[in-house]
Amino acid sequence: MSVSIPENKKISPFLVFFVVQKMQFGIGILGFQRIIAKTAGYDAWISIILAGIAVHIVLWALFKMLETVNGDMISIHTFVFGKIVSKIFGLFFILYYLLLTVTVIRTYVEIVQVWMFTDLTTFWFSLIFLIVVVYIIFGGFRTVTGMAFFGIVLPFYVLALFLFTLPYAEFDNLLPILDHSISDILLGSKNMSLTVLGFESLLIFYPFIKDQKKSKKWAHLAVFSTTMIYVYLAILTFAYFPENQLQKNIWPTLTMWKIIMMPFVERFEYIGIANWCLIILPNASIALWCSSRIAKRLFSIKQRTTVPILAFICLIATSLLFTRKQVNLLSDLVGQIGFYLNFFYFPLLLVATLIAKKVKKNEVGS
Repeated sequence: MSVSIPENKKISPFLVFFVVQKMQFGIGILGFQRIIAKTAGYDAWISIILAGIAVHIVLWALFKMLETVNGDMISIHTFVFGKIVSKIFGLFFILYYLLLTVTVIRTYVEIVQVWMFTDLTTFWFSLIFLIVVVYIIFGGFRTVTGMAFFGIVLPFYVLALFLFTLPYAEFDNLLPILDHSISDILLGSKNMSLTVLGFESLLIFYPFIKDQKKSKKWAHLAVFSTTMIYVYLAILTFAYFPENQLQKNIWPTLTMWKIIMMPFVERFEYIGIANWCLIILPNASIALWCSSRIAKRLFSIKQRTTVPILAFICLIATSLLFTRKQVNLLSDLVGQIGFYLNFFYFPLLLVATLIAKKVKKNEVGS
């Protein structure tokens, strides 16, 4: 069941930190505060912590499955269900990662259209963006990982700039703590689905890690750091916006940038949006790489053949989303799928994997 990858195509364990965190740190960070505050109010920072704990548990389950079969997601499905059913599941995950790619690109295009260039054509921007994504993927998974590294390190300074809101912050907004019911807070955690998903890509790139056991701590550290970043941003946002005003801001993160005043730049949100292109580029690259990698494992077709085809499908899908309502429906759909995959299907798949292992062991023993 093991998947053989040449040593020169593998990445060091510590680089798993950047791949996992990059998938969780993307377009969702621009507007997650409003979404989670709808149900949990300003207790929603607790929802983020609970969501982070849940992700750690699921991440442990993913590593357990991968170690059991010593392969990837296709190996797990084949081990549990057989080759035919494995291909059906594989087709679903190809579609899932394509939807994730489309969501990332189309949401970013919408932000650029609303905040910067209202006449920007979705098709042409998406075409240029996807050409760059395809070029990155053609360099192999190590190149994709390198982009993930730079996508975190280079724009990391942006996080410090949110401290400009401190003179206007009213931390009393967060009081009283636990003013909402447990069910509301848990619903807020569920609404974090689209924001925190992506870490499950570990199931695809696991064979590309050199020392896989050492990568565990880096993956968990990535989830922990991402959770803390979201808590940090949520608290600053809740302190800056009154709760009723927050619900009127689709992208509160961008709105906070508007108060930044520097001698050499008047509208910092333009710089922030431009920087975000570097942040989401690795997200789209990893998601499309995962889709093409699954296709290669299922049909033994080279990724250089499948990547342009899948990118073209993404281009068409992105161009067919015209309105805010359509983009929002897509985001909600991907968030719902990601939620049920990560927090229901994968734990059940772990149980099925352990049962299959025990059954196969007994068959060999008898």
